[in-house]
Amino acid sequence: MSAEQQHRDGQAADPGPRSLAQALRERDDASLGALLRSRPDLLHPVPTDVTQLATRAGTRASVLRALEHLDRFALQAAEALAVAPDPASYQELLDLLAGDDGDEEVAGALPATVALLRERALVWGGEDRLRLVRTARELLAPSASHSSPTGLGPSVAEATSGMSPGRIQAILTAAGLPHTHDTVSAVAALSGLFADRERVAELLEGAPEASREVLTRLVWGPPYGQVTAEPAAHLRWLLDRGLLLPTTPGTVVLPREAALSLRGGRAHRVPEPTRPRVAVAAERKPQVVDAAAGGQALAALDTVEELLRSWDEGGPAVLRAGGLSIRDLKRTATVLEVPEPVAAFWVELAYAAGLIASDGGYVEEHHDRHDRPDADAEGYEDEETRDARTRRRSGEAEHYAPTPEYDAWRDLPPAERWAWLLEAWLPGTRAPGLIGGRDGRDRTLSALGPGLDRSPAPEVRRRVLELMAGLEPGQAPDPATLLERLRWERPLRSAGPRREPPEPPRTGVRPAYGGGVAANDPEALRTKLTEWALLEAEMLGVTGRGALATHGRALLGAEGRSEGAGAGTAPAGSARAAVVAALLAPLLPEPLDHVLLQADLTAVAPGPLVRPLAEALGVLADVESKGGATVYRFTPGSVRRALDAGRSATELHAFLDRHSRTPVPQPLTYLIDDVARRHGLLRVGAASSYVRCDDESVLDEILADRRATALRLRRLAPTVVAAQADPRTLIEGLRAMGFAPAAESAEGDVMIARPHAHRTPPRTPPAPVPDGPPAPDTTLLTAAVRAVRAGDRAATAPRKETPQAPGGLPRTSPADTLATVQAAAMTGDSVWIGHVNAEGAASQRLLAPLRVEGGYVTGYDHTADEVRTYALHRITGVAELADEPDGAEPAR
Repeated sequence: MSAEQQHRDGQAADPGPRSLAQALRERDDASLGALLRSRPDLLHPVPTDVTQLATRAGTRASVLRALEHLDRFALQAAEALAVAPDPASYQELLDLLAGDDGDEEVAGALPATVALLRERALVWGGEDRLRLVRTARELLAPSASHSSPTGLGPSVAEATSGMSPGRIQAILTAAGLPHTHDTVSAVAALSGLFADRERVAELLEGAPEASREVLTRLVWGPPYGQVTAEPAAHLRWLLDRGLLLPTTPGTVVLPREAALSLRGGRAHRVPEPTRPRVAVAAERKPQVVDAAAGGQALAALDTVEELLRSWDEGGPAVLRAGGLSIRDLKRTATVLEVPEPVAAFWVELAYAAGLIASDGGYVEEHHDRHDRPDADAEGYEDEETRDARTRRRSGEAEHYAPTPEYDAWRDLPPAERWAWLLEAWLPGTRAPGLIGGRDGRDRTLSALGPGLDRSPAPEVRRRVLELMAGLEPGQAPDPATLLERLRWERPLRSAGPRREPPEPPRTGVRPAYGGGVAANDPEALRTKLTEWALLEAEMLGVTGRGALATHGRALLGAEGRSEGAGAGTAPAGSARAAVVAALLAPLLPEPLDHVLLQADLTAVAPGPLVRPLAEALGVLADVESKGGATVYRFTPGSVRRALDAGRSATELHAFLDRHSRTPVPQPLTYLIDDVARRHGLLRVGAASSYVRCDDESVLDEILADRRATALRLRRLAPTVVAAQADPRTLIEGLRAMGFAPAAESAEGDVMIARPHAHRTPPRTPPAPVPDGPPAPDTTLLTAAVRAVRAGDRAATAPRKETPQAPGGLPRTSPADTLATVQAAAMTGDSVWIGHVNAEGAASQRLLAPLRVEGGYVTGYDHTADEVRTYALHRITGVAELADEPDGAEPAR
């Protein structure tokens, strides 16, 4: 037995519900919960009853969102129903999708697709009376100005609605049909002719070749064409026989019935009932994939640390419109030794993780004063906001800088630091690949600036990883087939026939990161988001050599961040982060506490170093190259930098002896001693500035040097020389002459030059911009279904006729109200009450009184499905329920 036959046999013979509300009312709780889970926008706020739920499910915004979350075949089925008769039978829908020749794949997939459309409340009705909700039909059906997404135009009846009866009769005659007595029967006869495949074929046998070519161009859409006031003969032949019908002056359309006959009954040229398969481009050992991903994860941590270290004393300034300037982005790319688009990605990732922010305090956070418990009429303004306002008034520039969270992040183990970054990357809606492109107002999109949020980004990112996880471990997907699968799962609904998507990247061709995308091209955006997800996953170490790593699969776990935890909070707030860190930790090398010193004044770190050693070595030497092993080079300038930071030559020798696995080379010892011997021999202070030295011959040498002319030096005493330059310029000038001066304070002590870390005030990471309301959890769904059921029972309970106040509330006197609720409390009956709360909002409640005392009535409120207490003076009136038929159960 075929799948469609089983589907038909399983349906009841009755015509089904008469409305969408009735169809929803007949569902069980599990089915109603499935609807609310698939369309979470229906839950905000929770509907009071099923009627309100059905009304909300038919609104334009909700239907649009539901259509956008259908796969391609489900959307094709909805589009076919939009051009089918209303209501349509299941067989009519199957014929539109499978065509006259039939299609086993379509027939096998259609029952589940119809069930999906029913579940999401887009289709309702019995087996022989399938109805698409009215809003969806209006969105998907053709109109006078545009065709259906199927490429079909209006029906004969719709296209001839404004045509004169004489013209319709003339068309009947030219088509070989007999005259009729009225327009309705004439339109029906013409529709019947065009719906008959054999008769249409006979009619076209005598058509000119040019006429048949015109129909070939219009048959798959768009079905509209332009004609002149005096159309050519081949067009006149089609117009005379109604194969082209006028819609507006100069515009004609191919009627829907004729187009379907020419198509062989298909609503779509290519039905796509089967999801495309993701092909495997390469297959590698899982151990190789994990090792490559682990190495890339370590490199990602190093890159983020280098970025934050370069901004430690204060980063680049914030543009007036927000974000980084192009010049600052180029400087950052130079520091990180990566292309600018990649540097923008790392900057955005650190920003999303809450590790960097603006120090001004007003770019990221905007609070409504009504959200503040202590807000006054003037609006709430905390200390940070006042400080930011003062900075703006004084003209002090804002800068980006690390946040206090950076210090907490830096102290975590490497695997936990990586998990922290991934917890910000996966749900983030900012798309760094857009940087450098243009927005809808033709403004350049900058890093950390506005306009980078794209709601589909996290869904695409997660779905890419899920499809990769569906392959065997070690298998790398073909990007082209991966992209085609995503297009099938989330097709872009349009007003006309589906366009061919942009050509996906060829297998083996690595797309470039960044480059932007047109603001009005959603298909190109979806393609770019997919490519960027693959590249970002590779850069972060989620994938290795194109395949998903073991710790990358753990990212797809259901447990996310605990409620109330932001993107920049410690990973301890996420069970998923803990699992990911535990899987990644064995792949990362243990930090080393030693280096290998070489005779060419270099030190080789064969792996990552422990933080104190890395920081100290970063001051004493310059990084010459990075990679699996980092090479540091010792220079006079780097040694002088360590001495300026307060380290003595003895301490430097001890430091190298302690952390070197090789003997300290003699050239390095000489270098440190030589620089230390000259360091601090000259003292520079602020008078305008001065130079002080106990060795008079050194000052004689300086005064005799022509390079000192610009410093305008003059001798004040045998050991003191004054200068007309500031201390910083004087120090730089003396160092250019080959000396090693040290700055001193007003008390004559040597000033130690240590870097001063700059931190922003505490900041909240940028919140993702969701694509609609969040998916509800099981607890919320259960409570919502109970509330809807309770409200529906209350709304549909029969009641006796009683006088009503404006708004439909029952109206009785206070004495009658008291007597009725007291009687109901004694008998256990339920009554209708009208209630006005303290805010003046009126409502009707189905109440089973339990106790009446002290001016209050307490009872079980069927509408709210809980026990409540109401003040008698706020009850407008009471209405008893109508008598139930024998055997009927009371409303509960």
